[in-house]
Amino acid sequence: MTDTTAITAYWDAAAARFDEEPDHGLWAPGTHAAWAGRLASWLPPGPADVLDAGCGTGSLSRLPAGAGHRVTGVDLSPRMVERARAKLAAAGLRADFLVGDAADPPTGGRRFDVLLARHLMWTLPDPQSALREWTARLRPGGTLVLVEGRWRESGDQRATPYAAGAKALPWAGGIGADDLAAAVRPFVTGLRVEPLSGEAALWGRPVDDERYAVVATAGP
Repeated sequence: MTDTTAITAYWDAAAARFDEEPDHGLWAPGTHAAWAGRLASWLPPGPADVLDAGCGTGSLSRLPAGAGHRVTGVDLSPRMVERARAKLAAAGLRADFLVGDAADPPTGGRRFDVLLARHLMWTLPDPQSALREWTARLRPGGTLVLVEGRWRESGDQRATPYAAGAKALPWAGGIGADDLAAAVRPFVTGLRVEPLSGEAALWGRPVDDERYAVVATAGP
């Protein structure tokens, strides 16, 4: 099984080049616009408290912050968090970024209107516990947004092998939409699955693996 030190070291090392992937940096206007449009459809219209779990370099955090939402980002990697802070500051936007375990965010007793996590589930030693924790952080009627997929090895090859023991993670390689929806359903009052594989603008290129969003509503 992976350990926190190894995982932190991996993502710290990846931070400098993380935004080179089009769907990570969101620098291309079309990719930026595609993600902004998707987030606008998932988030409430008024200013909301948004928790970005596993925020990385803050590219997704920047979008709701730019739309007037109050954003808190959490990531295990200090270097990722440094870049997220710098990115939002350079854009003239405000957000709070915390170093900590995205599966158990260090936000105390705060409750949020939205919890957003993208491509995080495969990294978690106990994803079921994370789902329980995340839905507990939402206000009644709040929204859980999980952007996930099931990756093809050839399309998601990493230059640096992931932390030792990662193949033993419960959802290593990703998780299919039906399986994730089944895992989420006990913690929410309703959900929908939105397929995303066919939207090349989101990824900066066509993809042929399974990519989707589970959008769920928290109960009372």
